[in-house]
Amino acid sequence: MGLFMQKIWLVLSHKSFLWILLFVNLVGTVFGYDWYMWQLEITEPKFWIFVPDSPTASLFFTLAIIGWLIGKNFRLIEALALITLVKYGLWAVVMNILTLFETGSIGWVGWMLVGSHFAMAVQAILYSPLYRFSFIHIAIAAIWTLHNDVIDYVYGQMPIYHDLMRHMEHIGYFTFWLSIACILLACWMWQKRAKGDIW
Repeated sequence: MGLFMQKIWLVLSHKSFLWILLFVNLVGTVFGYDWYMWQLEITEPKFWIFVPDSPTASLFFTLAIIGWLIGKNFRLIEALALITLVKYGLWAVVMNILTLFETGSIGWVGWMLVGSHFAMAVQAILYSPLYRFSFIHIAIAAIWTLHNDVIDYVYGQMPIYHDLMRHMEHIGYFTFWLSIACILLACWMWQKRAKGDIW
């Protein structure tokens, strides 16, 4: 790790900053679940856990931060946080940009979603030095992630973007390969840590 990154990491890993990050992610998680409330109201209860993808991802990261603050590693939660934060963070960015191309405008809310979801993906990678998950945790997180894709695009429980619904087959295909890429990212990070190379 270079001198500049060491200084950045001192700030990022400080407990005061982690408390701020915890608060931001907790607020974002609550806001995200509220955002999905209308879709949950028209969804069968058995699918509820699979509908609010982004807030569940930020919930995983919130729980991971709590673990770091109390000196513990919730390793499965960390694997889930990394894979799902990067996946749904980038997914939402792409969906909002596609909506912009489809409609010509996404408004300030759309740009807020682009910024906040991109930040989700970035924070998942920035905090990789704190992860302690193993291959088995990645495997379990991979099953969860790919199962969620099946629920979304086979059982029709994907996040509803009204202007993009006619492209769902293509979006489902893109989402599957995004999941694979994020799982491979987790494997790469695990291997780097095994070699003692944090960044």
